[in-house]
Parts: sequence; C-alpha cells; structure tokens
Amino acid sequence: MTDKIKLFFQEVKVFFRSVPSVLVALTVVAVVAMNVLANKSISLTVDWLALDCGIVFSWLVFLTMDIVTRRFGVKAANMLSIFALLVNLLVALILIAASYIPGIWSQSYVEGSETVINSALDLTFRGEWFVLLGSSTAFIVSAILNNVLHAAFEKLLKDKKRALAFTVSSYASTFIAQFADNLLFALIVSLNFFGWSIVQCVTCAVTGAIIELLFEIVFSPLGYRVVKRLEDEGVGQEYLNLINGGNKDESACVGCE
Repeated sequence: MTDKIKLFFQEVKVFFRSVPSVLVALTVVAVVAMNVLANKSISLTVDWLALDCGIVFSWLVFLTMDIVTRRFGVKAANMLSIFALLVNLLVALILIAASYIPGIWSQSYVEGSETVINSALDLTFRGEWFVLLGSSTAFIVSAILNNVLHAAFEKLLKDKKRALAFTVSSYASTFIAQFADNLLFALIVSLNFFGWSIVQCVTCAVTGAIIELLFEIVFSPLGYRVVKRLEDEGVGQEYLNLINGGNKDESACVGCE
C-alpha cells in the first residue's frame, strides 16, 4: 500500500512537471471564472428555458480536458480536474473572506444607493458557498465522465483517422458530460436557490450542452493541432514513460489504454 501511495504521488509530481503550464492555467482560470459567473442567470424571453453565464467559460474546461486526456491519459486529466477544483475552492474561500473586509466597492458610488449596492456585491461573494457546492459536485462528476468517455470513444474509433477520432470523441464526450454538468448544477443550485422549475433545469441542461457543443465544434480543430504538436515535440514524455513502464511509443493513445 505504501509503495502504491508513493507511486501515485510520484505520478502527480511528474505529471505537473510534464504538462504544459498554459493548459493548467487555462483549465484553472476557466473553472474559477465559470463558477463565479454561474451566480448570474441569463434573462430569456421564454419562461421554460433558463441559463447562467457560466456557459461562457465551461466549454474551455472540457476542451483542455480533451487535450490532456488524448496526450496524457484519463488519470492525468482527472488529476488536473481535481487540482482545478481545489484551486477554485481556495479562491472561493478568499473571496468570501474578502467580502467581510470593511470597505466600499467602486461600483457602489451611485448617489442614494451606495449601501444597497455595496451590500449586494458583498453578498454575491458570500453566497458563493451554495454555488460552490453545486458547481464542485457537478464539475468533478462531469469532468471525470468527460475524460473517461473521450478515451472510450477514441478506443472505439482507433481504426479511424486520428483527427476524426479526436473530433468525434470530443463532440460526444463534451455533449454528454456538459449535459450531466448542467443538470447536476441546476438541480443542486438553481432549483433550490434561483427558483427554477424542473422543466427549466432539464431545458437548461440540454440547451447548455448544445451551445457548449457548438463551441467545441468551433475550437476542436485547434485542440487537435495542440495535441499533434505535443506529440510531435514529445511533450510530457517523462510522465508517459513513467506510467507505461518505460515504453517510449509516443504514438500510443494513452487515454485509450
């Protein structure tokens, strides 16, 4: 057991030393921003449909997860997902603490409404806890689901062209995982705190998944080019050698094993 724990921490250390910092940064920033913007509902003209502004960033999280899954494998993508979640928890705690610091927000300088606006801004961050609860649960479930599904679809399509396999896998895993993410968040948070109905929760999950799939369709070619560049340059080979027991076959689909 001790050897397994040591090996796990060794894999974690080598992975974060091997994965490009830009991918880590994009994932973490997108997760944090997604959860902050989830506090704001989007006003729509129909009462049976509801969305929140977290959708602006959520697609980026799944795109980076697809890239990491394809190059480094499911376990690595899950490690990055958990790391992003922990950073998000830390940021949320800092924002909550900052909201209790006496002071005036710059946006509060509206004659006659200073106190109301300032309190509302503070309460936005103090209310982060329930958004954080829902988003953390939904994110970790959907991220792991996305990573596993992406690898499974790539394995299923291993006889197809690599670009086609990556693209189809990204589309399918993103839509399913985003639906799960949106539905879990809506049921945990929006249903209980925003006053959404069950119908709105379901339609939000479907509509959000479709919109995020459209983002994926637009940006997945870029994602594949990034994966191809990582493979051509041998980025992360130290980690791949570690988990493959020294096998240096860079062309292997790690996430498909």
